[in-house]
Amino acid sequence: MGTKEHYDAVIIGAGLTGLTAAFYLNKKGKKIKVIEKQPVAGGVIQTHRKNGFVFESGPNTGVLSNPEAAELLEDLDGKCKLEIADETAKRRWVWKGDDWHELPSGLVKGVKTPLFSMKDKLRIVGEPFRKPGENPDETLDEMVKRRMGKSFLNYAIDPFILGVYAGDPSYLVPRHALPKLYNLEQNYGSFIGGAVKKKKEEKSEYEKKATKDVFSVKGGLSNMIKALQEEIGSEKIILGNRHLAVTKQDQNYEVQYDDETITASNVVFTGGSHGLHGVFDFLGKEEVETIDNLIYSKVIQVALGFKNWQGRKLNAFGGLVPYIENRDVLGVLLPSAFLSNRAPENGALLSVFLGGFRKPEMIEKSDDEIMTLVEKEVKAMMKLPEFNPDMVEIFRYEHAIPQYGKSSEERFSMIEKVQKEHPGLVLAGNMRDGIGMADRIQQGRQVADSL
Repeated sequence: MGTKEHYDAVIIGAGLTGLTAAFYLNKKGKKIKVIEKQPVAGGVIQTHRKNGFVFESGPNTGVLSNPEAAELLEDLDGKCKLEIADETAKRRWVWKGDDWHELPSGLVKGVKTPLFSMKDKLRIVGEPFRKPGENPDETLDEMVKRRMGKSFLNYAIDPFILGVYAGDPSYLVPRHALPKLYNLEQNYGSFIGGAVKKKKEEKSEYEKKATKDVFSVKGGLSNMIKALQEEIGSEKIILGNRHLAVTKQDQNYEVQYDDETITASNVVFTGGSHGLHGVFDFLGKEEVETIDNLIYSKVIQVALGFKNWQGRKLNAFGGLVPYIENRDVLGVLLPSAFLSNRAPENGALLSVFLGGFRKPEMIEKSDDEIMTLVEKEVKAMMKLPEFNPDMVEIFRYEHAIPQYGKSSEERFSMIEKVQKEHPGLVLAGNMRDGIGMADRIQQGRQVADSL
């Protein structure tokens, strides 16, 4: 029997986390192999072109919320081109009653907005003077009602959470789901006061790269994925693998995929927690089930293209619909309003989202049922006289976004325990460290640096 080929690292999953880790390991001269079960790389990040429209499935945009995300795009410059959303993206709509209202961005607008009650407007003014919470497992709705009031929860935080997590503030725990917000209260005593103080703190040139700008890539996010593939080398990425098994062999790991067997000093798993089952024979049932204690929201995305838009003026990032409003959609994103060349001139590209944590049954509806709901909501909300889109695509995500609730601490502890017991094994992906594109890039970079 011949000697099996040995690698410094085998990365399971060719989504953004896995490709980022592979990119930086490869850049450091490490011998790597990436194994992906899908026939294409990028995970849910896929750009589509149809009838003159350029649209995304999966995330439509990212936010440059950490330096690692900005630096990756700098490293890929020449292979793909960063696109910063224009000023329109700073305007966000929230539905209340029978119309959209702009989410206020400052104190004056906050006092004038019809979104919040007068009582809560006064509470917001007094927010910097309230004591920090003492319960580390306090849910987001509890935290916000305590500091800002119920109407702020309903018409600012709830739609924000629907837009980010497709989630429920009564389930999410800020310490895990929104650690930056949690730390503002814990470290500075206040959301508002903490944000002001953080803004004034001196930043290094590296930290300044985290501009918080909304971003995409010219021509679509798939161009970033293609750039990563090219830099890594397509021969190092195995796509369409359906049979994967990892076993321990002395100080190394043996990785079987399709009809191949290789060994590796390190194995990095970057898939969803549900993908752990049956892959690692040396992990016990309790270990895997504890790590896979995640609930994922189920989401439907409907991409709509109109070559001649006749509805309301699209001058915002999009609109979010609070759960209390009892509508059939979570929100509407307007990519053609703030990104270039996403729709023909005088046209419009919309992405409508349905389902989420509180309405998982939506994913069981047929395409016709979904389109009936979308037509009703888009016509009403966008003041569209007729609903005749020139492009329609429906995407369904059974495991769209992981929900970081109270069980997260148990999951994180088990991941740490497993990694300590099995040196060289890294359990990454969106089961920990955040869900946004910038979070995935940051984690991939940190994994590469740690190896």
